[in-house]
Amino acid sequence: MKPDIAAAWQPLAAAAGSLREIHLRELFAADGQRFANFSTGWEGWLLDYSKQRIDVNALSLLCGLWQAADLPGWIARMRGGELINHTERRAALHIALRHPAGKGPIMCGGHDVMPAVHAELEKMRRFCGEIHGRHWRGATGEPISDVVNIGIGGSDLGPRMATQALMAFRHPELRVHFVANLDGADLATTLATLQPRTTLFVIASKTFTTQETMQNAASARAWLVAALGEAAVARHFVAVSTNLGEVARFGIDPANAFAFWDWVGGRYSLWSVIGLPLALAVGFDNFEKLLAGAHAMDQHFFTAPPQANLPGLLALLEIWNTNCLGADNRALLPYSQSLGLLPRYLQQLEMESNGKPVDRQGAPLECAVAPILWGEPGTNGQHAFYQLIHQGHRLIPCEFIACRNADFDLPGHHPKLLANCFAQSEALMRGKTLNEATAELLAGGMAADEAARLAPFRSFPGNQPSTTLLLPRIDPFNLGALLALYEHKVFAESVIWDINPFDQWGVEYGKQLASRLLPVIEGKAPAAGLDSSTAGLIAYCSAR
Repeated sequence: MKPDIAAAWQPLAAAAGSLREIHLRELFAADGQRFANFSTGWEGWLLDYSKQRIDVNALSLLCGLWQAADLPGWIARMRGGELINHTERRAALHIALRHPAGKGPIMCGGHDVMPAVHAELEKMRRFCGEIHGRHWRGATGEPISDVVNIGIGGSDLGPRMATQALMAFRHPELRVHFVANLDGADLATTLATLQPRTTLFVIASKTFTTQETMQNAASARAWLVAALGEAAVARHFVAVSTNLGEVARFGIDPANAFAFWDWVGGRYSLWSVIGLPLALAVGFDNFEKLLAGAHAMDQHFFTAPPQANLPGLLALLEIWNTNCLGADNRALLPYSQSLGLLPRYLQQLEMESNGKPVDRQGAPLECAVAPILWGEPGTNGQHAFYQLIHQGHRLIPCEFIACRNADFDLPGHHPKLLANCFAQSEALMRGKTLNEATAELLAGGMAADEAARLAPFRSFPGNQPSTTLLLPRIDPFNLGALLALYEHKVFAESVIWDINPFDQWGVEYGKQLASRLLPVIEGKAPAAGLDSSTAGLIAYCSAR
């Protein structure tokens, strides 16, 4: 751990020791301005972190980590195209993908990347216009009614999540589907609803060699060829890839391949041509608004001081809960069905980025990083796991996300949704004492001995920290800003923890082992050298 950071941890540990004994109820009782003192806004957003177990001193010490870790310097390195992904010798320039034209260059390796970025965006715009204008025709001359994106990981989670989030903006004459799982059930059940002559496949794989994606692509190709013939492939498949040789061998015209670059990490690639299915789903104008929202959040992160910096505050609060209070997880609770896939998307962004064992120098980490992220939309989650959060005696920091205005405004729904969201954060903060539970039962007419018996079951410890993020609404601009918010949160955490958030060697190791085992499972190679468990599992599945 860097000396400046190590020195900054010591007063934080002392502050945590003091606050650990103070209930959130007491903090609110002692400060009538607590909400005003521990909330901030941006572009109509509100971040309320007054229900976190912090005080003014703890917040000041946390903000001191910003300078101690040299976050301004690291932001400058990222913006300058330096190879901050040092284990793969790559830049991390996803911010360039949403940088507006005419706003200056972004350099990488001595070259301005912006002309290439905007050339691909223009190619996306033209293609979306062809599909939406019904000018692109399939092999039988019919327009496209369904698009199937075949990818996995960052080539699936981002556009899938965003397409669901923006269903209120969907194109009325085009249905967009997503297939990712290697399990044949994923592709088979999707194809069962489609007609080959009106279906377009988008194959999203940077290398065009990703096992799951290419197996699904081969099966989709076989389905199409069986119905329409080999020549139909060129009119029913497009590629998002950099490997034009493999694209051509598949039968896709390289002119229908959309490119991106090695400085775009998979889980940061929604803003690139990986977002093609999203642009098809909601229209390219809305895709541009998504990029504009992300760019606006970029500028906020780059310029706002830590005490008013939304990504920075979320990062600092998570570091406080993880490294000072000992939490090992965080519940993400969007009170928006449209954001139903956000927890899954952020699981990849956060845990794949910061789930690392060593620091940037390769030394074992001296602190916990990357708490387990999990969650489900409210109010569904209230009928599943909230019981554990309320009474399970685990420290579970919670992050609520809600909107002032509904994207599907059915009468009577949204006020009830907000009431549930705010009630849950209040209940987690306040809890209910044994005396309060007893008094409540007595007030309901229960006998004293029965009230005394049941009160322990109806009391809640409270003091469960939470943050509430309120957006004006779910629309392309706000969704873009929300996703960029979490990207920058992850980056800020990584700098303070001194880790590289842009590689994923654990993922690569799993792929390597799967490639080694496949010929054994297929009976093409012996099981020599395998551990007894792996050999036994393969033998069981191979038995007839």
